[in-house]
This record gives sequence, C-alpha cells and structure tokens, in this order.
Amino acid sequence: MPIRVPDNLPALDDLEAEGVDLIASGQATKQDIRPLRLLMLNLMPTKKATEIQFARLFGCSPLQVELILMTTESYTPRNTEPAYLRRFYRRLSDVEDEYFDALIVTGAPIETKPFEEVSYWNELVDILKWSKTHCFRRLGICWGAQALLYHFHNLPKYQMDTKFFGIYNHSIMSDSGISDSGRSHSGRSYSGRLMHGFTTTFPMPVSRFTMNKKQDILDRGLDILAESDEIGVGMVRDKSTGDLFVLNHLEYDAETLKAEYVRDKQDGLNTPIPKNYFPEDKPELAPQNHWRPFAFLLCANWLNDLYQDTMFDLTQLQDDKDL
Repeated sequence: MPIRVPDNLPALDDLEAEGVDLIASGQATKQDIRPLRLLMLNLMPTKKATEIQFARLFGCSPLQVELILMTTESYTPRNTEPAYLRRFYRRLSDVEDEYFDALIVTGAPIETKPFEEVSYWNELVDILKWSKTHCFRRLGICWGAQALLYHFHNLPKYQMDTKFFGIYNHSIMSDSGISDSGRSHSGRSYSGRLMHGFTTTFPMPVSRFTMNKKQDILDRGLDILAESDEIGVGMVRDKSTGDLFVLNHLEYDAETLKAEYVRDKQDGLNTPIPKNYFPEDKPELAPQNHWRPFAFLLCANWLNDLYQDTMFDLTQLQDDKDL
C-alpha cells in the first residue's frame, strides 16, 4: 500500500525516482480505509532529506500510511525557507483538534544543550502533553528519543568526552521480549514484536555527543531492545505505552555521515573519521549502506505493531489518558 504525503511536496520527485509507492491526497480520500496517521515533528535542519528518509521507510508497509509534517511555532529553522514550512508543515495550533496513531520526534543538532535551554523546549513539552490525548503512541529518534525519555521518565543524558560517530554493531538484548509469545498483562504487545526478523547483531549509524546510562533506563522499568558493547544502549521501549526510543539513526542514507564529516572539517572542527564507515577508512571511497535492511525491518515491525494495537476511533484517547 502506498504512503500518502502532502501534494506537491518536493521530496515526491526523489521518492518516485526510487520507486517508493506513493498516493496523492485526493486519491487516498476515495479509498474506503482508515490510514495510519503519523505526525512527524521534523527538527532536523535538513528537512527535505529527513522527509525522504522516513517516507521511504514508511512506504514499505502493506498498510496505507499518511505522513503529516510538523514544525515548531516558537522557533523558525534557519535552513528552511519560511514559505516551504508554511506550505507543507503544520504546527500544534493547526492540529490540536486532530488525532493521530503516532507522534514521531526526529533528532536535532542541539544535544549538548540542557533540555530547558533549547529555544523551543516549552513548546515541545506542550506538544508531548497534548500527544497523550491525541496520539496513540510516540517514536523518538536520537535527540528526540532523549527528549521523550527526559519528559516522560525524567531520564537524564550525559555529555561524553568524545563524539560517538560511525557505524556500530548492536546486539538484541535478552529483555527485549523477543522470546515472549503473546501480550503483556495489560493487553499490549511485548517489545519483541519490534525485533522479529533481526539478526543477533546489526549495525546502526551513530552521531551524538551524549548518552543515556543503562542503569538509569532499567531503574525506570523500561525495556532495552538493543545495546552496543562500544557505545551502550541503542534502542529502548516503554512496554506500558508502546512508545519507542531509538537513540541512533537507522534512517540515515549512505552519504549522511559523510556530509556531517565534511561539514565539520570545513568548519575547522577536529572531527575523527566515522568509525566502521568509509572503506579502509578512506574518505575518498564511497561508503556503503549495509544498515538499510534493518531500517526497513524496524519500520515494518513498528507499523505492524501500531496497526494491531491502535484503536479505530482515535477520539477514544480523550477517554483513556493512560494509554
């Protein structure tokens, strides 16, 4: 089933060129089906690239998926034309009376700042509070995952001496629920549904200066789905809500880390070569994307999990604030 994105979105050309199955908004409304509605708060400076990365992954599902793009009102991104945001992006005031199957919060290049010092932090808190009665679940990526963990679980992040930068192998953890056969006592799915089909170890792109400590996560009763021996926890789930926190970037393209590396070098930063990324550690050689199959697999599993658990009438969220 194709993914539904805003009509005339510039990313459509790139997605069509890749063969991603797309559906126009007008055509989608004629189908007698309720699509999964995903509200993506895109905090990345490279808006179009991030749109393509996530639309590509969500478009691999047999379900119809509607991707609604969201930005902040209190902060205007410097790298995106205001006219582009007005045309294709919505704000909380635009969607506050609507309901969504999931809220997605992307990463953002602000992780070294304390949360409360981020210019749009108060607005993000308002969005997260609103999501409890208007979004069935939440998915956080990198800084977005840390922000969700901090807001909902008071989980701190810690500054590291050096940047985690490169491709790191992660292992599926025993407490991921992968061997569980059904649902939890609350009726919700076990976390293992998300890891079906994964190999014991799998690679994930990483680009961050902060980390979350394993013991802090366990102390809050959260499930650790994947962990790296080198850089720690990489994927976490709240079994009680189904919220997923991916601390790294499976959605990244092959060239994304290269672009970050080149940018940092041009800015005079002492950025090391991304680990396990360039062939023979030579930046002049093209990196290969060997993590993409796991990105597709995780998104397919996540959409399936969401589809099985979400309610048909999302207005019921107003009546059950504990979901």
